[in-house]
Amino acid sequence: MTIYIDADACPVKDVIISVGTAKEIPVTLVTSISHFSTVEQPKGVETIYVDNGAEAADYRIIRLIKKKDLLVTQDYGLASLALAKGAVVIHHSGYRYTMDNIDQLLQDRYLSAMIRKSGKRTKGPKPFTEEDREKFRQLLTEILSSY
Repeated sequence: MTIYIDADACPVKDVIISVGTAKEIPVTLVTSISHFSTVEQPKGVETIYVDNGAEAADYRIIRLIKKKDLLVTQDYGLASLALAKGAVVIHHSGYRYTMDNIDQLLQDRYLSAMIRKSGKRTKGPKPFTEEDREKFRQLLTEILSSY
């Protein structure tokens, strides 16, 4: 198992690295080159840099991810593709994407896009909270404990 992080806007990278390395599970951050950093990562953590293209990180993740790997992303489209490959996929707010909920999430995203395209406004995501961080930590720990 490898943990992949759609890392450009992930607010829980530190939690994933801490929990993953403690359990000796490899962690791979996939991020655009515009987020380049010289910060040295702990043993077992790899960073893959991709071009700044809109879905460059998504394409790289889908090429790499395998059945039973874990992906952390807020992108419903990427989550759907990873689920189809047999990966476990979770959102940084602490909920798990499943084959039972992904179609509704994609439908909601589509409808919101159509509303915006017609010139109206939709609500953005709620602010990320410490409660979300703790909920995520618990879900991640639970998932990794089952492996």
